[in-house]
Amino acid sequence: MDTKPKAPSFNPPGGITVEDFNTIAGNLLAEVGQVLVGQTALIHQLLITLLAGGNALLEGVPGLGKTMLVRTVAQAISGSFSRIQFTPDLMPADIVGTMVLTEDENGRRAFRYHAGPVFANLLLADEINRATPRTQSALLEAMQERRVTVSRTSYQLPNPFFVLATQNPIEMEGTYPLPEAQLDRFFFKISVAYPTEDELMEIARRTTGVDIRAAQPVVDGPTVLAMQQLARQVPVAEHVTRYAARLVLATHPQPANGKGLPLVNKHLLYGASPRGMQALILAAKVTALLDGREAASADDVRAVAVPALRHRLILNYEAQAEGANPDDIVTQVVQQIPTK
Repeated sequence: MDTKPKAPSFNPPGGITVEDFNTIAGNLLAEVGQVLVGQTALIHQLLITLLAGGNALLEGVPGLGKTMLVRTVAQAISGSFSRIQFTPDLMPADIVGTMVLTEDENGRRAFRYHAGPVFANLLLADEINRATPRTQSALLEAMQERRVTVSRTSYQLPNPFFVLATQNPIEMEGTYPLPEAQLDRFFFKISVAYPTEDELMEIARRTTGVDIRAAQPVVDGPTVLAMQQLARQVPVAEHVTRYAARLVLATHPQPANGKGLPLVNKHLLYGASPRGMQALILAAKVTALLDGREAASADDVRAVAVPALRHRLILNYEAQAEGANPDDIVTQVVQQIPTK
């Protein structure tokens, strides 16, 4: 009797195949790259987040092209784009919309819902940590539920719906840092690198001339949704899922019994949540498809571990005093946890 475990089944949804997924994603990356200079890792991680159906938190100094990036992706997927500049006086109604008293042609008055800027396919929440916790929670609720409720009536957000929130790591005066529970709702936290000398020269060439290129549509909303559905159907072997679970558990300190990793026990108060596990698996599935493969591997999990887990670790006071970097902690955890 054959006792070998059966491989997980893979039934792509109608109308799109793995080859289609790979081709469309490649075209999307190429089109965005025609407008945005450099930032290859950023664009790649942003695409993984989009195709996994998640939301991203970008951390980087101003002027690195975050607004241009989101607008370019919106153009490339034929989607609507909206931008909210977060400030301390921004109210929840400024995001989700409010009821407005209107008068019809017969003079009858009634309250009608006026939709806020959150109703877009791609939403840039610029400097989200400048808004008050109440306003932050209004956006994060929309991210989680994919709908908003005003005056006891719920309104469904567009589909696909993707939020890219940014925060400045340098200027912290007058900001309201996102609580850990709200940070956990972001699929990826992506660091925006500063351009190199050659990239700065290319930026100058592209943006200081007469003609400034805009992205052309290469995919539409229904196709993006089909790609998201295909990604969720990618099979993951049990040993790969178990490896991801070991990674998540390894981020939790266990100083009492001495079984935890020394670096984790020394620097962390709490580790990644189950949402971190979900992000690892979904991102690994998309990574496999982007590579033209029909199953996710442990290497795919390792490749996405840093952006999926870096914002889910809570450092203790000793780590903060020593300037410990969550990226280094995640990297060392990945190196020390065997794949089998």
